[in-house]
Amino acid sequence: MGLFDFFSKSKKETLDPVQKETLDQGLEKTKQTFFSKLTRLLVGKSRVDQDVLDELEEILITADVGVETTLKIIERIEARVSKDRVINSEELNQILRDEIIALLEENAANFEGQLKVDKPEDGNPYVLMVVGVNGVGKTTTIGKLAYQMKQAGLKVVLGASDTFRAAAVDQLIIWSERVGVPIVQQGMGADPASVAFDALQSAKAQGADVVIIDTAGRLHNKINLMQELSKIKRVMDKVVPNAPHEILLVLDGSTGQNAYEQAKQFAQATDINALAVTKLDGTAKGGVVIGISDQMKIPVKYIGVGEKMEDLQLFDRKAFVESLFQTKA
Repeated sequence: MGLFDFFSKSKKETLDPVQKETLDQGLEKTKQTFFSKLTRLLVGKSRVDQDVLDELEEILITADVGVETTLKIIERIEARVSKDRVINSEELNQILRDEIIALLEENAANFEGQLKVDKPEDGNPYVLMVVGVNGVGKTTTIGKLAYQMKQAGLKVVLGASDTFRAAAVDQLIIWSERVGVPIVQQGMGADPASVAFDALQSAKAQGADVVIIDTAGRLHNKINLMQELSKIKRVMDKVVPNAPHEILLVLDGSTGQNAYEQAKQFAQATDINALAVTKLDGTAKGGVVIGISDQMKIPVKYIGVGEKMEDLQLFDRKAFVESLFQTKA
């Protein structure tokens, strides 16, 4: 049974008009800086020379694409310019767009298989463990995911294994009530692995399709974090073999390159296989999505482009890039 059939439309990578409008609005601040600078750079230019490429490099870095990824894009453009004999700004604009999409696609090969995840053949639920530091929108992302999955007809159970922070359990309880899905929690200070164990057992007993496990994000003590996440994984594996099936790292896009640093730290602590980049609607640093995907070789699965439940979108790389380059009518 295809568990995430409601995500499979992204194979075609087409957003409906409402999602497209939300994406455009959410990326508005990034577009204002990135595209306006790009337009000023290219206006009146009859050919692409080294000065243009140097300025383009600066624009990409300013948009938080990251130095390494920017250099990679510039190298590809240089090769295309010499090969295709590109001489005008309109063609450069299109090449830049193509190369960014191509870069995102390189890190989406594994992701394609994750868009449509099958429920384990033994009938056990699909287990999604969510990690990330406090303040990145982790709990909100879990709530929005639970809402969208429930809307798609899936039976979802939440597990409150972030027992370190006082408000974390309370926040997740509020989301469970708001969305209308059950939650397993033992309050603040409880053993996170014990909560995860109970959540999976409860989900199995209820015949749930998906379990979403929240975890504490204590990056300042990486060894403790690593040990805690490893213990949670070991305990869950006893209830549901091979759990968790997905480890989703939530990052705050508005922090720019700091988000990339967090991603590197978490990648050392556990086996992340998907990213969610939140709060893109409040920042001009949307280019960080491109850089993180490229540098980490981990696919961006979701982006947060607004406050509403539906504003956590499955990442559509072509729509994302098209929106960045879109001018207002």
